[in-house]
Amino acid sequence: MKFYKMHGIGNDYIYFDCMRGEIAEPEKLAIKLSDRHFGIGGDGIILLCASDKADCRMRMFNADGSEGKMCGNGIRCVGKLAHDLGYVKGGNCTGETLSGIKKLEFFTGEDGKVESVRVDMGAPALKPSAVPVKLDGNAVVGRKVTVGGKEREITCVSMGNPHAVLFVEDLK
Repeated sequence: MKFYKMHGIGNDYIYFDCMRGEIAEPEKLAIKLSDRHFGIGGDGIILLCASDKADCRMRMFNADGSEGKMCGNGIRCVGKLAHDLGYVKGGNCTGETLSGIKKLEFFTGEDGKVESVRVDMGAPALKPSAVPVKLDGNAVVGRKVTVGGKEREITCVSMGNPHAVLFVEDLK
């Protein structure tokens, strides 16, 4: 089975074309290949798969072997790979993820090759139970918490996978 090493804004994954076949134990493969010292190295592996709901489907496995629901940069790369391999044609497609169907738009150069892909990630989830995060309230936006012995403000949001965003100016 052929693989491709790609990145979207620094998220680097190893991509496999699984449109005509499956990978046994992708969790174990993700751990083995993602090791930056003894493997290919990467944030994990992503499988380009067939879908009965969309033009293609993404399965994403983190470097620790856990399956992730969504990666915005990953689904953009899946769209490009599906287009480059001829599975999808035209200026857009849909990609199935564990966080739902995502709409992808392709931008091509004069040679017709996809140069960039935009994904519609949908509305952010801010409700703590939807992120999920174990903090009270209707949303965790600008919440003061202590991190590394310093008081910081965090915002917890999900775009299909949970994020805790904090802005740091003093990295000392």
